Amino acid sequence: MTLYILCFILFLVGLYGLLISRNIIKIVISLTIVEISIFLLLIMVGYISDGIAPVVFDAQILENQAVVDPLPQTMVLTAIVIALATNSMILTMAIRLYKKYGTFDVHEISKLKG
Repeated sequence: MTLYILCFILFLVGLYGLLISRNIIKIVISLTIVEISIFLLLIMVGYISDGIAPVVFDAQILENQAVVDPLPQTMVLTAIVIALATNSMILTMAIRLYKKYGTFDVHEISKLKG
């Protein structure tokens, strides 16, 4: 239960950074923290203590032991790829904004016209 609470605290730290920060780079870092907390939560949901891998060729082993669910692990791997693409796109846009306006400050960029 403690790990779930720590995951929730990590999520809240990232959410706080998203809401409070004015710097685009800090916003991207906060978004990454939120994503990682969700990844950890999904992995913990699928974890079984003393579980074995679901790829087993002997049916007798499956009768005596618990098997780890592979679906959360698959979802996390897919989500990591999507998060990587999203973060790279956001950082590319941040670099373009910095080249155009000379700042990473979101409020300063919103004041400028053109």
